[in-house]
Amino acid sequence: MMNFYDVVVIGAGHAGCEAAMASARIGAKTLLITLNMDHIAQMSCNPAIGGIAKGQVVREIDAMGGAMGIVTDSASIQFRMLNRTKGPAVWSPRSQCDKVCYQRGMKLWLEQMPQVDVLQSEVTAFLMDNGKITGVTNQFGDEIHCAAAVVTTGTFLNGKLHYGLRNFPGGRAGDFPSNSLSAALGEQLKLRLGRLKTGTPARILAKTIDFSQMARQECDSEEERFSCWSAGHSPALPEAVRHDLPCYQVYSTDETAEIVRRNLQYSPMYQGVIKGIGTRYCPSFEDKVVRFPQHPRHLLFLEPEGAQTEEYYINGLSTSLPPEVQRQLIHSVPGMEHAVLSRYAYAIEYDFVFPDQLERTLRIKSCDNLFTAGQINGTSGYEEAAGQGLLAGLNAARIAQGKSPVELGRDSSYIGVMIDDLTTKDIIEPYRLFTSRAEYRLVLRQDNADLRLSEFAYETGLLPESKYREFCAYRSALTEVLELCRSRRHAGKSLLVHLKDLPDNTPLAEATVRLPFPAGLLPELNDDRQGRRIWRELQVEARYDGYLQREAAEISRLRKLETLQIPADFDYDRIKGLSNESRSKLLKVRPTTLAQAGRIDGVTPADIALLQVALSRKNREATEK
Repeated sequence: MMNFYDVVVIGAGHAGCEAAMASARIGAKTLLITLNMDHIAQMSCNPAIGGIAKGQVVREIDAMGGAMGIVTDSASIQFRMLNRTKGPAVWSPRSQCDKVCYQRGMKLWLEQMPQVDVLQSEVTAFLMDNGKITGVTNQFGDEIHCAAAVVTTGTFLNGKLHYGLRNFPGGRAGDFPSNSLSAALGEQLKLRLGRLKTGTPARILAKTIDFSQMARQECDSEEERFSCWSAGHSPALPEAVRHDLPCYQVYSTDETAEIVRRNLQYSPMYQGVIKGIGTRYCPSFEDKVVRFPQHPRHLLFLEPEGAQTEEYYINGLSTSLPPEVQRQLIHSVPGMEHAVLSRYAYAIEYDFVFPDQLERTLRIKSCDNLFTAGQINGTSGYEEAAGQGLLAGLNAARIAQGKSPVELGRDSSYIGVMIDDLTTKDIIEPYRLFTSRAEYRLVLRQDNADLRLSEFAYETGLLPESKYREFCAYRSALTEVLELCRSRRHAGKSLLVHLKDLPDNTPLAEATVRLPFPAGLLPELNDDRQGRRIWRELQVEARYDGYLQREAAEISRLRKLETLQIPADFDYDRIKGLSNESRSKLLKVRPTTLAQAGRIDGVTPADIALLQVALSRKNREATEK
């Protein structure tokens, strides 16, 4: 191990892995520090990647050369495209993964990657000089110097596990917490820390489950995977033994809800033992029963933990009730009357950094070379963490190389939507992405992530030449087909207009017999992966052409506002007419552009007009000087 690195990444969860790889890909010598080498990229909760909006993020990570999509494809035991009955703006890929296979695949890739070293130790403090990070120290007394650092500690900062009214220190079940680093963030760096809460369900053994009482949920039969790249770009990773394992659906019962109501006095949430705030969109089962008494039952999913384990994850039955009550709950569900628990459910509290202290580059405002990513920023989910990690790692490496950090906009990615929300809105609960959070979700589809982001990734050094050439070939082929379909006409209308008449999601193999014009007019498409992908893009462009043009116009207006920069030291007290609430919010967030200022809760359109006038005056005065 060296004594100096360009970038040190603290924490090897999903954010840390992408951060270290992104940093290394653009040429920065990187050290990834983790508490446990065997728990790199651990799937602490559900062993699944993707889902609503989350699947779009994984595709974006992949389009920028990241690892999550490729590792997911190798570890996938079930792939499904969610929301297929709705429009393409909300289609979301999701893979159930073999958790051990995923973890081993990511660990192997990191160990093989040039420019990345990995060290098992606990970071206890920062080395500082004149307000900048110059390195870190660990429990062994090592001093590791660096030019920039990324903190991706997940749920480990002062982590506390709750099993009923019993609680234990831990970053997750089986791992000790990181208490010294939390103190360093608060005391050394003077960052404001808060407290959040999340949890995970129990696991049960397959041989004790009666699956005949449950609805079987099969894999999608269509050809799909997360990564857009051909196999030659991926390292040799561990493969899941099977890729077609089913999941199961079942409903809880009146008895399940009654067991919760009888035992609320043992719930740490309802007895005030847990102080952290939990996520609204992934509530504990006792929260569902209390908050939604009108629903006598709740849908549960039984999902395999892997292809070579008999453990099943009970999605929808997260709880912090005591183990003896957990057994009663599970035994009240059809098919689980005799289920044996292999791991108890628990809730976990942990410290996080209020993200209004971050720039949209994920750099800490008060420290020029420190970045944070993942649950430490108040988010939930592997995918949200990985997306932040990629940008934080890229920017930390750029700082180490003497370059300016970069941002991702709301108009270009779900990652940009998330980071803009984190740094602009008040985060009072774990943040979770949804397609509804994106104003331009028809543009930000899961199928076009490379068209949106691969050029940016290549320009910043994230995407290697070989992948960029493959992307350019695909983009050229797609552009040629689209232009031909716009220019060729039949019966007075372009082929693109005619294609609107095709039924939704018509397969390429059936297109020639269903086309509303002579098949010879359609540009030739091979029935291979690229040809089928071009065909799907063509159908989306045809059906939603008007909507896409409208969103493009709105994005153009947004970009004009994003170009109106607000200096970091701008004096809001000089603007007469600003409400006190708006002034305090603007001072707290310190938006970098007029567009971001307009998205701050409590800042009105009238305030934005006053701010625009003040900025114009300031720019005019600067020009006259």
